[in-house]
Amino acid sequence: MSTAATGLETESDLGRVPGLALAALGVVFGDIGTSPLYAIKETFGGAHPLPIDQPHILGVLSLVFWSIMSVVSLKYVLIVMRADNRGEGGSLALLASVTRMLDGKGAKGALVTAMGLFAAGLFYGDSMITPAISVLSAIEGLDVAKPGFSDYILPLTLLILIGLFAIQRHGTATVGTMFGPIVAIWFITLAVIGIKNIGLAPGVLWALSPHHAVLFLINNGLTGFLSLGAVVLVLTGAEALYADMGHFGRLPIALAWYGLALPGLLINYFGQGALLLTHPEAIENPFFLMVPAWGTLPLVILATMATVIASQAVISGAFSMTRQAIQLGYLPRLRIIHTSQHEKGQIYIPFVNWALMLSVAALVASFGSSSKLAAAYGVAVTGTMAITAIMVGIVMRLTWKWQMRTVILLVGFFLMFDMAFFLANIVKIEQGGWFPLVIGLVIFTLLVTWKSGRAALLARTRRDSLPIKDFLATLSSRLVRVPGTAIFLSGSEHGVPLALLHNIKHNKILHERVVILTVIVDDVPYVTPEWRVESRPLEQGFHQVLLHYGFMQDPDVPKALAQARSDELGFFYEPMSISYFLSRETVIPSANPALPLWQAHLYASLARMAATAMDFFRLPINRVVELGGQVEI
Repeated sequence: MSTAATGLETESDLGRVPGLALAALGVVFGDIGTSPLYAIKETFGGAHPLPIDQPHILGVLSLVFWSIMSVVSLKYVLIVMRADNRGEGGSLALLASVTRMLDGKGAKGALVTAMGLFAAGLFYGDSMITPAISVLSAIEGLDVAKPGFSDYILPLTLLILIGLFAIQRHGTATVGTMFGPIVAIWFITLAVIGIKNIGLAPGVLWALSPHHAVLFLINNGLTGFLSLGAVVLVLTGAEALYADMGHFGRLPIALAWYGLALPGLLINYFGQGALLLTHPEAIENPFFLMVPAWGTLPLVILATMATVIASQAVISGAFSMTRQAIQLGYLPRLRIIHTSQHEKGQIYIPFVNWALMLSVAALVASFGSSSKLAAAYGVAVTGTMAITAIMVGIVMRLTWKWQMRTVILLVGFFLMFDMAFFLANIVKIEQGGWFPLVIGLVIFTLLVTWKSGRAALLARTRRDSLPIKDFLATLSSRLVRVPGTAIFLSGSEHGVPLALLHNIKHNKILHERVVILTVIVDDVPYVTPEWRVESRPLEQGFHQVLLHYGFMQDPDVPKALAQARSDELGFFYEPMSISYFLSRETVIPSANPALPLWQAHLYASLARMAATAMDFFRLPINRVVELGGQVEI
């Protein structure tokens, strides 16, 4: 296997694989790694309980085994992770890649865009449910370790979760160094207690044969099909393998999965099955009853640490997804704080953090138990998995040039699992499945509204703005020119910025050098420094500069200008002689808005929430001049 196929740059990077694999355990596998806390319990004792006997236990374990092998090991690790956008994965990265192939046009482009944005919306629903169900299921172990502590479960869960969100602003670099080793200990523990319990009934290993899964579905009819709504809980977190690929590369993630995570999970699930075969009453909480009484409290503590790590990974993922959405033009600018000077991926977005905290706390308080939350969990996971399968199918055909027959067979095989799990979860809409669907629709509406509103605003600005050549032709030679450089930021490379026209109208002067600067985010994760600057010299001391960034990068205009050569810019950059001029636009719906009236008002509201260009582009506060105006859409 070549280094290109593994996501690593050079042969020397292979020496970093073990360390990256350990780190990946703490970030990538926290969610799927905590599924043993509740998956088997919900399958046999949830909304559609099953008899606890040998045929049903073997059938469920066979479904668990083949679902994990087919969906996670085959679909995600071997296939989906190959469909990267220059090293980055996840719904929006995949969407950017696919829409580029389809040119983003026509009915196909619109449909794929809608699916990708809805998958992103479902991800936010998942980001709310994961911390709630994982931490709550771990703390529920206290009721096994110390009967009578049930009244403290909800308050303690809320306290831990609120504390987790409260520390986000400090960054996770210090705690993050411990994530990998703790999760490694967690998976080893899963395997050890699983092996011990398999010894109670080694016959559970017969479930490795797929015929037990087939017989289970045939013999149990509708009940067997509906039980898939709980079995899918063993797959929660599979999408994280793909979403976090850019941090570690394919090879380290695959090594961590096949080397430790996969065996630990399977052994533990089979151990829980063996325990239920010999002690059916353990269905009350089979995971924590796998250990002797003296080991329950230490296991609760370890499980709590593992679930907090899983929650942290999901929260960090929400920050990363939000940054991608902002850069790709699907969300307004939000305040982004870098919590590490060394790790570019460690960011903190206050608005997202507190919105997630309120949502998670409300979920814990309203649902009250992991069993009730489990009903809400599957819909988000299965919906995202199905959309990913379809979009990867497009990549197979258009990029990899696979034969259509092969694509149809593979995507059909993946969708057989995805749609079966999704349909089995749809029936749980009343029990909580409505929540991720509502969140998905709300986020989808916000993403589409902002993108459509920005397009309408840019179209209006381009239509009404004065072309740069016409502006220069009519520029009066009697206009006073003062020393220094004025940089006017513009949202479009076409036309004269509103701030420039206001400056001439009100101040009646121009600097000796005038730069019209536009920041452009390309549909790739990263743009290298040599491709950052695009400069176009104009007449009368004017220059047009385009700064290119990827959707995983945060624009820093002063830094980009300082690092550029004078011949690239077309002028000498001297920070203390620079003044930045910004247009502060107040958006209002027109009498005949380009969008539906409700959407125009929503866009205007979102525009008022956006962070200022000064903060977002990291402009020096003492060198910025803002000139405002109203813009109708």
